[in-house]
Amino acid sequence: MSTLQHDITLIHRLLETIAQDILPLTEEAVRIGNKVFGAALLKKSDLTTYLAETNNEMESPLHHGEMHLLKRYYELPSAERLPPGELIFLSTHEPCSMCLSAITWAGFDNFHYFFSHSDSRDEFAIPHDLKILKEVFDVDPGEYHHHNAFWDCQGIREWLSEHGSELDDDTLQTLTANVEAIRRRYAAASEHYQASKDGNRIPLN
Repeated sequence: MSTLQHDITLIHRLLETIAQDILPLTEEAVRIGNKVFGAALLKKSDLTTYLAETNNEMESPLHHGEMHLLKRYYELPSAERLPPGELIFLSTHEPCSMCLSAITWAGFDNFHYFFSHSDSRDEFAIPHDLKILKEVFDVDPGEYHHHNAFWDCQGIREWLSEHGSELDDDTLQTLTANVEAIRRRYAAASEHYQASKDGNRIPLN
């Protein structure tokens, strides 16, 4: 399989995982006051979904989608838990500074995300990721090292923008349609969250 075909297969699976495994959890969690962020782990060997979770900040403000996923991951029996090196880390939204650090400390060598930090601010009215990066670390939007000694990360929509011209029409149309369907579902979930977040006891809501 060529590198491009492998990447296409991976992007297909990442989008399927968001739509089929993460979003249903998120849509339910939003109804009780949680934010829209979620995450999942896929097996590198066959790209099947290993574990999926969503934001659980109503329980703890530390339980971002990625953090709640890692909590669940480390609650698995150690003898049954696949090592991080055998897993792909998928985040629906570009991880905040806390989640970036957690992914690193947990030993993952990769992550992929669907929405960027700027999307979280502009499309979801949740600017805290960017504010924390700037106020605490003096890092401008997107200026952390996406490829470093610990991991490589890739934005799904950025990959599609970069490689769309290399894809055949059917593949491009399918991926684009899947992206737009996911964006619509997140827009609806975000609207519900914003309309009901007052008084939800999340410090940075």
